[in-house]
This record gives sequence, C-alpha cells and structure tokens, in this order.
Amino acid sequence: MTLATDTHEIRVKESLIARMKSVFGDDSARIDHAMKVLGYAESIMESSLDVCSLVVRAAAILHDIGIQAAERKHGRSSGRHQEIEGPPIAREILEPMNIDERTIDHVCRIVANHHSARDIDTPEFRIIWDADWLVNIPDEYDTSDSTSISELINKVFKTQMGRTIAQKLFLRKD
Repeated sequence: MTLATDTHEIRVKESLIARMKSVFGDDSARIDHAMKVLGYAESIMESSLDVCSLVVRAAAILHDIGIQAAERKHGRSSGRHQEIEGPPIAREILEPMNIDERTIDHVCRIVANHHSARDIDTPEFRIIWDADWLVNIPDEYDTSDSTSISELINKVFKTQMGRTIAQKLFLRKD
C-alpha cells in the first residue's frame, strides 16, 4: 500500500466512523460494538495475506448499520432484518467517498451476510465474521463453560487468528 493509499484509507476510515456514529446517534452500545469489531478485524487482518484492508475496515464499521432501520421497519433487529436493511444504507454512505464500485459491492455483500454467511466466503468476510463473534461471545454465551466455548470456537471461527484470539480471551488456562 502506498502512502497516498494509506492517507486516503485513513480519511475514509475516519469518515466512516463519523457517519456510523451519526446514524447511531446517542446509541453508545452500538457505536462501541462497531468500534470493537473494527479493532478485532484490524488485529485479525494483520496476519492475513491478500486482503483488501479498505473492505475489512469499511465492513467492520458498517456491518450493523441497518439495525435501527430494521427496528423501525420490522419492529425488531434480528440478524436477517439487519442483512436486508444494512446494504442500502452502507452503499449510501460509501458512494460519495470516491471508493470504486467493486469495493462498495464487496462491503455491501458482507453487510448483507454478516449473520448468515449465506452468499459469501471471501477472506475479508471471514475476518468480519470472526471479529463480530469475538465481540458477541461474552454477551451471548456462558464463557465459564470452557468445554462449550471450546466447541463453539472450533465450530464458528473462520480464520486461524480469530480462533487464536478467541481461545486466549475465553478459555481458561488452569
């Protein structure tokens, strides 16, 4: 990546964070969630070859961007409703940022599948999948049950680095 690309990507990342915060308003829990997913995604990405860092960062920041629209339109924010409502919002945010159409399409495909893993299996998607799981596990599972958590980690994680981080975070070393 060149310095010019780095500078552009840093500006895009900062702009995306600002836009995500604007969409979520005073919903600090959702903002915090997105920022944690971004942090884990960047950590996982460091060990990944041949990934588009712009796709990873944009998808991490915007993966849950459809939550509030899902709540307004469907009365709930289930994963499926987020996957329906999120991509148009993500596209609306990304298009004015001088990002090529293939990158926008890739980010939107990740947003459209980040709960179901239905129609995508790219290295960038796998990173977002794992980063989201890293944030969600302590909220949704009993992390004191090492056997169940170990089975979950082995079952759901798609990258070796994501699996390694999960093991360090959630499995006790006695």
